[in-house]
Amino acid sequence: MKLTEIKKLKVSELRSRLGELGLDVRGLKAELVGRLWSAIEAQPGGEDGGATRSELKPPADPPPMPTDTRPVRRPSPGELTDSATQTETDSGLSESPPPGDSRGAPADRAEVGEIQTDPRDAEVPGEDRGAPASEEPGRGRAFYEFKEEIRYKRTRSPQPPTDKEDQEEGDEDKIRLNPYDSHLHFEVGPDGACGQPHFWARFPLLWSGCRLTHGVPQGRVGFEVRLERKLLTVQLEKEEKMSAHGVRIGWSMMTASLLLGEDELSFAYDGCGKKVSAGKEEEFGEPFSVGDIIGCYASISTDAAVDLSFHKNGRPMGVAFSLDASVPLSRVLFPHVLCKSCSVRFHLDPTAPPWYPSPEGFTSLAALPAGQIVRATLAPTSRPQCEVLMIVGLPGSGKSCWARTYMKQHPEKQYRLLGTEELLACMMSGGQKESRLQQASQCLTDLIRIAAQTPGNYILDQCNVLFSARRYKLQLFSGFRRQVIVIFPSADEWKRRLSQHQTTDGEQIPETALLKLQVSCSLPEQDSDLMEELQYVELPQEQAEKLLQEFKDEARRLLPPIPKQEKRKLRIYKRRAPPQGPLPSHRMPSTGLGCQGWSNTQTWRQQPRYWNTYQDSDYFYRDSGFTSYEGFW
Repeated sequence: MKLTEIKKLKVSELRSRLGELGLDVRGLKAELVGRLWSAIEAQPGGEDGGATRSELKPPADPPPMPTDTRPVRRPSPGELTDSATQTETDSGLSESPPPGDSRGAPADRAEVGEIQTDPRDAEVPGEDRGAPASEEPGRGRAFYEFKEEIRYKRTRSPQPPTDKEDQEEGDEDKIRLNPYDSHLHFEVGPDGACGQPHFWARFPLLWSGCRLTHGVPQGRVGFEVRLERKLLTVQLEKEEKMSAHGVRIGWSMMTASLLLGEDELSFAYDGCGKKVSAGKEEEFGEPFSVGDIIGCYASISTDAAVDLSFHKNGRPMGVAFSLDASVPLSRVLFPHVLCKSCSVRFHLDPTAPPWYPSPEGFTSLAALPAGQIVRATLAPTSRPQCEVLMIVGLPGSGKSCWARTYMKQHPEKQYRLLGTEELLACMMSGGQKESRLQQASQCLTDLIRIAAQTPGNYILDQCNVLFSARRYKLQLFSGFRRQVIVIFPSADEWKRRLSQHQTTDGEQIPETALLKLQVSCSLPEQDSDLMEELQYVELPQEQAEKLLQEFKDEARRLLPPIPKQEKRKLRIYKRRAPPQGPLPSHRMPSTGLGCQGWSNTQTWRQQPRYWNTYQDSDYFYRDSGFTSYEGFW
């Protein structure tokens, strides 16, 4: 099928074909066309655009799409083989729609009659979530965050949480992948030994990491990991010239980032045949791919010297990292994996023989007694033990800086920071900047829903300037201890911070977009039904509200006038007086009987006025949707 033929298809036909291929069916027609064309090019013989629909065979037995908002647990991927097709029903972990969502029926669209609006929300222009990013160059992170907030105006209120706990209690001494010490977009298998990225189909650029529940303080210890399979991804642009899959295996400290190899205290062996630490890559060993088994071995002496070596399929690749006592290790290293669009499996069964024999003098981590391993921090077991901090503020006001400082001051709570900037860091390479921004903001919306069903402590690092967005998110976290933190500095300080932010990050927010965001902003007030605590950390609430009103007045003055929508001209049918006299002969049968058995001597005035059924009705076209500046958002 050629590109011109794809463009002629209707939206329903495009979605049908994308559904057959197991791809996302959401978005505008331009995005659907591009997605289908990329899939066709990825097929054998599709380079010349000559592939037909019969050549695009749908995957066999695609996994059912759950509608329940609770996390879906699937079988283990241990029996999978390397394939570039969709996961079959017995394939273990697979990407599933976000809670409250389903293919072809986005969660952000409310059913007729169930649209939620609130007078406390300022006028906000609408925007289609699926608009191609290429049409909106250089609008920055705040723009896409605000687009997602707007959608909460038309979202149904979330269902109250169930009494059933999301995390099952298990043996604390059992070594397994730790959901409490992983990215929310990393999906752990039911046996705790396998995992993969949760959003591998919709957000293929996302790297997802996870550590094991136990680490080692000293000794000569090792573990094995097998790269199970590569997962289906939308083919990246050819000019990117990068792999759509990736994996890193190694060790890290509990305080290190989940992006293995990006911190000074995390050490990885990359699938490209490189060793990575502190974000620096060096050639090491050999590349590895599906089916290869990587052995990771740590030799930690009593004087804090550490040697980290790796094996591939039983063959030693050598020592990758040698650390002396000057390196500030906490003396506890945890096995760590980071992957993109692929699934992995750890060998954690102490009763089963290893896949390959360990080097002489090394012991498998799974076989160590409880006294020689260290358990990571346990996750909260109930919602009342968890807390969520929602940050409210304009772009550049210092929200992310405050959140990171607060996390350092309270390391014992192990906050997970949910923000667009954190997700952009997980898209370490590949893709256009605007596309990454759009994907990160959309993924964040789904992660917030997952976080509300996963016990833990969270910080929501977004603008959160709309009341409807704040209300929806806080209702999701019902049962948590909910705190709202307002970051609203003085006018001069905010302008200074915003300018510094734009200079440092190279992110320029269009002036018109920033003015519209100020007009739409609202500050929270204490509401016992939505929050347990409200805190203004910069200006007091009264001063902040007064300054915000000044911002609104100035923004309304600078914004262009709202374009008036042209109303459709209606054709008015006026009632005509019925003619007098007998019915015309050419309209009546020659039998002498008129229509419906009337006599041809009856006049038009005596006949029923069937032609006037609708002419007495009045129809008015009213403006629909948002009444503010359409087209900017």
